[in-house]
Amino acid sequence: MQPRPGVRKRSEVEFARLPLYDIALGPDPEMGEVRGHACAIIAIGDIATGWLALGGVARGFFAVGGVAMGIVALGGCAAGLVGLGGLAVAGLAVGGLAVGGIALGGGAIGLVALGGGALGYYACGGAALGNYTVSPLGSSPEAVEFFRPWVPWIRR
Repeated sequence: MQPRPGVRKRSEVEFARLPLYDIALGPDPEMGEVRGHACAIIAIGDIATGWLALGGVARGFFAVGGVAMGIVALGGCAAGLVGLGGLAVAGLAVGGLAVGGIALGGGAIGLVALGGGALGYYACGGAALGNYTVSPLGSSPEAVEFFRPWVPWIRR
């Protein structure tokens, strides 16, 4: 079976000195190596940087990829202001392991942490560790009042 040839397409239209789109996927048939880095407003590639970046490694305002870094990042490993992924590190982090100011996930570590295992100043979860906690193991009245608007099943 022949390996699929890669793709390289770049827009001639530019905005803010960046091409509108750049697509760089797969190997270069002549060189046999990765085509390189897609860099544009809309970047799609093995490595992509742009306002909207989609790729194995994606960096941009809105980044989606295996490893995603951006203001809004979605990926296996996501870092940004808002991060969603298997491992999310962000101001607002949602994921299997979420680390951030506000962390929601299976494992959550943050100032406010909500998850199966939660570690934070305010923590709510199956096992919660922090200054103010809500868990089956015990709850503080301050944490109950704090989480009540977001976690309706919490009782006094």
